[in-house]
Amino acid sequence: MNIILNGYSTYISTGGKVPDPNKTALIFLPGSGQTHLTFVLQTRFFAYDDYSVYAPDFPGHGLSEGNPLETIDEMAKWVAKLMQVIELRSAIIIGHSQGCLVAMALAHTYSEHVEKLVLIAGALEIKVNDYLLDKSKTSLPQAIKMMTEWGHGKQGHFYTHPQPGHSLLGVGRELMMANVQNALYLDLNACNQFDASEYAKQLNLPVLCIVAENDKMTPIKLGYKLAETIADSSLVKIAQSGHMIPIEKPDEVNTAIKNFL
Repeated sequence: MNIILNGYSTYISTGGKVPDPNKTALIFLPGSGQTHLTFVLQTRFFAYDDYSVYAPDFPGHGLSEGNPLETIDEMAKWVAKLMQVIELRSAIIIGHSQGCLVAMALAHTYSEHVEKLVLIAGALEIKVNDYLLDKSKTSLPQAIKMMTEWGHGKQGHFYTHPQPGHSLLGVGRELMMANVQNALYLDLNACNQFDASEYAKQLNLPVLCIVAENDKMTPIKLGYKLAETIADSSLVKIAQSGHMIPIEKPDEVNTAIKNFL
């Protein structure tokens, strides 16, 4: 579905079904340089499991128009405005990587809109390698190559995807190249400058943290620290997966989320 948000056409994936306002709503927020396609194996699953699903492309990403946002707090404000436009009073927010930071900022500043959080491959801080940050500004294809190689675990490099028709590294490259030129740099820079520690300490709602055994981008020890900082949190570890857990281990992620819900 497409809506007009802040004067720009904004795309929201609904998992192939029209959302029902009487059902529990799930909003999926992707990581740096990502789009709704990060969650393609979650949105359809939950849309057909009696939930209303919304996976928006942020401005300048995927199928959404506009200029990329420059800070995590701006992104949280944008999500709150999106909920207002689609007349969604509250939802369960599911974030991946950068999306975890946005989800925590949203829950902190707009707590009335958030029922629960699911934080996938998250951390209190997501510091970005200086070389990657520079390449995201000066050599986008090289930066994307590094992101896809670092972002996937061993199985993502050497084996086919558990779901037919998907190539992990191929999907990663294609969806990141679909964004405007400076989207990845601005996303990474926003992560680099944000510290969610105080927000996490003040969260007063149920939170599920999903971490990956072989995550090179937000190492598992940072996921443990995130879960320990949040008062009402539970944790699920996914074995044999890198940072891109939603597409590397979709069945395990879907099961963890469903059990939490």
